[in-house]
Amino acid sequence: MVITHPFPMDIARIFTVSEDDSSKRLDLYLASVIQGLSPLRGFTRSAVKNLIDRGKVLVNNRQVKAGYALKTGDSVSVELPGEKPPGTQPEAIALGIIYEDDDIIVIDKQAGLSVHPGAGRASGTLVNALLNHTKNLSNIDPQRPGIVHRLDMDTTGVLVVAKNNASHESLARQFKEHTTTRRYQALVRGTLREDEGIIDLPIGRAALQRKKMSTRARKSRKAVTRWKALRRYPGLTLVELMPETGRTHQLRVHLSAINRPVVGDQVYGGKGLNPLRGFSSNLPGRIVDKLKGVKRQLLHAGTLGIKHPATGVYMEFSSPLPADMGGIIKLLDEECSESGKKTA
Repeated sequence: MVITHPFPMDIARIFTVSEDDSSKRLDLYLASVIQGLSPLRGFTRSAVKNLIDRGKVLVNNRQVKAGYALKTGDSVSVELPGEKPPGTQPEAIALGIIYEDDDIIVIDKQAGLSVHPGAGRASGTLVNALLNHTKNLSNIDPQRPGIVHRLDMDTTGVLVVAKNNASHESLARQFKEHTTTRRYQALVRGTLREDEGIIDLPIGRAALQRKKMSTRARKSRKAVTRWKALRRYPGLTLVELMPETGRTHQLRVHLSAINRPVVGDQVYGGKGLNPLRGFSSNLPGRIVDKLKGVKRQLLHAGTLGIKHPATGVYMEFSSPLPADMGGIIKLLDEECSESGKKTA
């Protein structure tokens, strides 16, 4: 192995394949050579494959697969994570920590908090808060340290963070294989007549509005959501949602597709942003006043169950409804007692 051109800040490296390494798989080769680079000791083969899949690794200036057989003299360039993502700074943002140990942090995420920096947003995110809380976060994705899964900015509830790469890989595998337990609550427009059901509609990026997802996209992936009606009110239903897949905006898109959008959803709630559009006129005045003040989708990740990445023990974490959503549900139960009886 020869390092022919080191870059500053431990962000990129170029390796020349020696005769001894000829015929090795690309991912195995990189996993071995990266092990010696500080601060990346412990950087695993799965983390290497993640870099390859994301186009961060080139062989002779071409993107190849993880199983590519190297040849003597091949030039392998790889963009590596530093100790923290460039430009992302720790910020003293309050974290609702449900649980923490050496391997994971379980967060009760508040509304209005983006999970990680993105286009036009470099600060004020969960990642900024996490960097302020601890230096121990996985770096498999250097731009999103610790982040294994996401909740939309205005969705509240339980989210798990990985404190090391081994935990990240274990959790990512559980989400990919759909072995986690996830239960959400949403207040939706309209009445779900059945007590439970399944929405099985593929989801892909919308052709004209690229920031939106759609069940009518040309290129889409399978998406399945199980639902259960918990309470019915005039023109509203409180529903429990159990996603079997994890597509972007899945729950909001699926509910919109069956004409039962989440209350307050300004992206998938239909034409116009009036939170009262389509609601029953039988709603009591106090509730109407509350609904007028809704500024976000009333969607809450109430329960998350995982196998602990180090012990393998199943653990389940829950979060109560946030004040805005919980207050509306409480009023609905008080004012609409007959129609608000539990359905199950």
